[in-house]
Amino acid sequence: MNTPPPLALSAQTPPSNTPATQRHQRLHRLGARILGGFALLHLLNHLAALRGVAAHQQVLEVLRWFYRHPWVEPLLLLCVLAQVASGSRAAWAAWRAPGRLGTVERIQVLSGLVLGSFLSIHASAVLAGRWLQGLDTNFHFAAAGLHIAPFGWFFAPYYFAGVSALGIHLACALWWRLAHRPAAQRRRAAWAVALAGMACAAVLVALLAGWVVPVQVPAAYRASFGV
Repeated sequence: MNTPPPLALSAQTPPSNTPATQRHQRLHRLGARILGGFALLHLLNHLAALRGVAAHQQVLEVLRWFYRHPWVEPLLLLCVLAQVASGSRAAWAAWRAPGRLGTVERIQVLSGLVLGSFLSIHASAVLAGRWLQGLDTNFHFAAAGLHIAPFGWFFAPYYFAGVSALGIHLACALWWRLAHRPAAQRRRAAWAVALAGMACAAVLVALLAGWVVPVQVPAAYRASFGV
């Protein structure tokens, strides 16, 4: 994983960057910190389902007091839009110079594109579920597709890819952040974060599918799939 200095998606700023590009990077990193904090809480909320769906709902009600606050929720949605837009711009700029891309940069670009796609679909689905269908976008909302054939063939890889991409993208950012450390240490840290993300993704899919704790999807959520 010994590659040239990162491009626009990196955690370090190449000396040749223009001031405009540096501002773009700083905004992207700021949005990443905000969304990263939310994503951590959101994943911990889902992992609370290891103690049952009721435990997940209890944690959800506490967290919603914060992230559905009239000032916080618009900020999170704005961050999603900004990250998708800025990440797409950075990925396009990086991909136009393939000769300059190293292994880590390619992984970072690809994982960012997968993560951006996941965020766009997921946020849109949640808002549509709340505002158009009048559903409580809780554990059952997320799990419904995995319990109705043939939609599980989409939702299982969808959730796994989205959460794994988050771990891999963060691992790449950590790789650049630890540029002053020995390569072996950087590699171990990056692999640890990437594998943790993939393990979390696998557990999440198993939970939503009802393979760990019993999950009974109410009729209202099944009806949204025409069942």
